Amino acid sequence: MASFDNSQDGFADEHRLIVAAQQGDRSAFAQLVERYWDRLYCWLYRLTRDRHTAEDLVQESFLKAFAGLKRFQAGTNFRAWLFRIAHNNYANQCRTSAHRRQALPDDLPDSQQGPLDQVVSTELLQDLGRAIQRLPTEFRAALLLRVEEGLSFRQIAEVLDLTEETARWRVFKARQKLLSLLAPRQEQERERS
Repeated sequence: MASFDNSQDGFADEHRLIVAAQQGDRSAFAQLVERYWDRLYCWLYRLTRDRHTAEDLVQESFLKAFAGLKRFQAGTNFRAWLFRIAHNNYANQCRTSAHRRQALPDDLPDSQQGPLDQVVSTELLQDLGRAIQRLPTEFRAALLLRVEEGLSFRQIAEVLDLTEETARWRVFKARQKLLSLLAPRQEQERERS
């Protein structure tokens, strides 16, 4: 996954790429695509639960971003703008087709833990993944933007076209629902100990 430089230099570099891309520099836009592809794909995959659909939506989002790049106001939040485009594509896709649900992939990265720890960690990750997938889409989208993308509530509100208070509420409710979904598992673990 691409790393993000949140320093002033990173923002200055992004601003330079945006301005160059707006002036027709395709390699500058290609660098923006490279910078955001993985994060956008991961977020859309978690929403769609389908690798092919997520990839199609990412491609479509970048095509729309490229087509609308001249309208983007340099100096504003490019990531939030791009995720907003992706969210709109996802919403349109939900309205026009019935998509199939798919569990989290089994090929999660390995850790340096012992066999028992790996089994327990894998089970916990799978439980968490299943619980996240059970959240209503609007809660899941807000939570993943907050947790995985590190967006502020204001940025989440921009992406999902909500008020900041509604974005906060959706993240809160998502966490609350996750706790209630995972509570039975935690009870079982305590009883075993």
